[in-house]
Amino acid sequence: MRILSGVQSSGRLHIGNYYGALRQFVQLQDEGEGYYFIANLHALTTVRDPKAALALTREAAMAYLSLGLDPKKAVLFRQSDVREVLELYWILGTVTPHAHLERAHSYKDKVAKGISPDFGLFAYPVLMAADILLYSADFVPVGKDQIQHIEFARDWAVKFNTQYVPGYDPADPEGKERGHAPGILKLPSARIQETTQTVPGVDGQKMSKSYGNTIEMFGDEKEIKKRIMSIKTDSTPVDAPKPLPTQSPPPGLVSDAPLYDLLKLMLPESEFAEVDATWRAGGKGYGDYKKKLLEAYHAAFGPARQRYAELAADPGEVERILQDGASRARAEASRLMDQVRKAVGVP
Repeated sequence: MRILSGVQSSGRLHIGNYYGALRQFVQLQDEGEGYYFIANLHALTTVRDPKAALALTREAAMAYLSLGLDPKKAVLFRQSDVREVLELYWILGTVTPHAHLERAHSYKDKVAKGISPDFGLFAYPVLMAADILLYSADFVPVGKDQIQHIEFARDWAVKFNTQYVPGYDPADPEGKERGHAPGILKLPSARIQETTQTVPGVDGQKMSKSYGNTIEMFGDEKEIKKRIMSIKTDSTPVDAPKPLPTQSPPPGLVSDAPLYDLLKLMLPESEFAEVDATWRAGGKGYGDYKKKLLEAYHAAFGPARQRYAELAADPGEVERILQDGASRARAEASRLMDQVRKAVGVP
């Protein structure tokens, strides 16, 4: 089983990245063959400072390693180090319907938030599909909001295979039936982590760099404390029971009680049971719960923060790991692209 996913290096990684993706990546490296990349080409849609682009890419690599990704088990690499992805990006784009890109959730959401609607942003799903298809991934761990990208990758792989693979039958994509040919591009499946699909930010919206509502994993300690103490709450008195999150929060929010949801996410089950009991009974103020969350943060990320500092002091080792990962990823990518080029008639 081959697993593939990546994290965009468009800003410093936060706890939403961890609980929504990175924690799962670390767990999955023991279940199959993991290919994990730093999406520094995707990041160019928003990061236009070259020094920042280099620094953020390096920081993303250090974050992966600090959180437990083992480069002996999994392949960790920079997206830009495997140039075949750009070749597949273009070839795949020649069979991508324009209408699909127009209805991409990520494009419409980012434009609504004021990000310039340039070609890079519009064609973003095609590059994402090329990332996935280039390594013949079986599963792609994603959040609920990313499922559409996997559906696009599957649709476009079918279109490519139908166009260029004689004997290919979309109803039998692996060519198991007599007379059918397997597709060159393998159809991936999404793997959803149901319990942590979306992590709320300090304002109740989805935690996201673009919303400025994150709690960083490796940021300055004073800033971390400031962010946690600024989590949005209401004016419920100390002695009164606190409101629980609603099933359907107001438009634009993923939680109307982000402090409660973050405590539930980060605390061990037994500790959260105690918090839940006092939350429902009253007698404690929101400030007490924020201090509890700060303690949970340091318990969860203290060791990783120490490892991150060690890696920051040894950039040569980080680069060695990335170059080794790139070599392994390129070997796989080149095999796939040999088939793609032959199929489309490109020497």
